[in-house]
Amino acid sequence: MSRPCRPRRRRVVALLGLLLGVPAFSNGEEPKGEAPESTLERTLEAGESGVQEPRRKLVRWNEFDGPYSTFKFGAAILYEYAAYAQDEQSKQQFELEPEAKVRDARLFFKGRLKTRRPVTWTCGVMYDGPSDSWLIRETGIMIAVPELWGHFFIGRTKEGVSLNKVMTGYSGWTMERATITDATIPILADGVKWLGYIPERGLIWNIGWYHDWLSEGQSFSTYDSQFVARVAWLPIASETTGTLLHIGVNGRYGKPDDGQLQLRARPEAFPAPYFVDTEKFPADHSTMASVEAYYRPGPLLIGTEYFVEKVGSPETGNPFFHGGDVVVSWLATGETRVYNTLGGYFKSVSPAKTVFEGGPGAWELVARISYIDLDGGTLRGGKFWRFTPMVNWHLSDNVRLELAYGYGTLDRFDLRGVTQFFQSRIQLQF
Repeated sequence: MSRPCRPRRRRVVALLGLLLGVPAFSNGEEPKGEAPESTLERTLEAGESGVQEPRRKLVRWNEFDGPYSTFKFGAAILYEYAAYAQDEQSKQQFELEPEAKVRDARLFFKGRLKTRRPVTWTCGVMYDGPSDSWLIRETGIMIAVPELWGHFFIGRTKEGVSLNKVMTGYSGWTMERATITDATIPILADGVKWLGYIPERGLIWNIGWYHDWLSEGQSFSTYDSQFVARVAWLPIASETTGTLLHIGVNGRYGKPDDGQLQLRARPEAFPAPYFVDTEKFPADHSTMASVEAYYRPGPLLIGTEYFVEKVGSPETGNPFFHGGDVVVSWLATGETRVYNTLGGYFKSVSPAKTVFEGGPGAWELVARISYIDLDGGTLRGGKFWRFTPMVNWHLSDNVRLELAYGYGTLDRFDLRGVTQFFQSRIQLQF
C-alpha cells in the first residue's frame, strides 16, 4: 500500500534544482576517457550499469545532436538454451525439461543535456518473457558534481551492492550472477545514489537511499525502503602493466515490503525453476554485509565475493543466510577487461581484432564455484552449490556466444540431488 510521499518528492526536486543550478568547478566538461587500449576508464554516464555502448560503432544512424540534448538509442537481446542430466534424488526435487527462451530483450535511450554542468540521462525498457510485458528498467539522470568528487544519479538504477551485481548482465564473465546475489539483492531500485572517486587515494564509493513510492507492485520491488553503502580501495591500478587490485566492502539495511520477505534463486540457469526458496515469511528488517576482492594482472582475472544476511523475524528465529562465489577468467587471445574507476566495476570484453575484421575475436575461458545457504532459523530454503566451467567467444563488440557446463548439488526437501547443466547463449546488441 503506497504512503504519503509529497515531502520526499519536494526534497528530491529541490536537490535536483540545486545540483543543476550550481556551476561545476571545472569548465563544464568531464575528464576525457582513455584511448581504446586503456585498461582503466575514468568517465561515467547515466546508464553505464545498463547495456553498455560497444567501443566500435556498428551504426551511426542511431545518434542525433539536438538543440538541448544529444540522443542515442540501441537494442540488445539474450537468447539461450538449457538441458539437464539428473540423478534420481534431483528428479524427485524438480522435473526439468530442455528449453530455449529469450532471457532478455531491451531498448535503451540515452543522451547528454547541453547544460553548463555535465548532465546525462538514460531510459531503458525491457521485454519480460514470463509476464509477456514491457517493463521500465534503468531510467534517470546522472549529474556530475566534482565539488563532491563524483556524480549523483537520481532515478531507477542498481542499488550498488556487489561489483558483479553492479555490472550489466551483458558484460559479466558468466551467464548468470551468483545465486546468493540473485536471492538477496533486488536488481533495481528507485532513489538517489552518490558515486565518488578520489584517484590520489584509490578510494571509490557509492551510497544510496531508495524507496518504493514509484516501484510499488513491480516484481523487483521487495522492499519499502533500503539504505546501501559500498566502499572499495584500489591499492594497485597500473595503466602501464595492466595490473589492478580491487578490494571492497558492502553494507545494506532494508525494510521488507508489507512486512514480508522471500529469498529465492534459480540454479544459474534462467529456464530452470527456483531451486532454493524460503517462500514468504514475516520480516521487519534485513541487514546484509559482504566483501569483494578482484585481482587482474592483465588477461587473467581472479575474483571472489561473499555475503551474509541477518533478517529480523522473531516468528522464524531471526534467520541467518550466507553464500558467495570464486571465479577465474582468462582471455586467451590477450585482451584485458577494462575497469571503470568511477563506478568500481569491469566492462565488457572488446576483441583486439573482431571476426568481422578477419581476426579471431576474443576467447575467454571461465571457471566458477558458487554457494548459497538459505537454511536459517526455522526456514529451510535449501543449500545449493555449483561448479561451472565455460567458454565465451566474443566475435565482436556486438556479438557473443557462450557455452557452459554446470555440476550442481541441491540439499532440499530432505534430499540431496545432483544436476548437470548444459547451456548455450547468444548475445546481440548495437
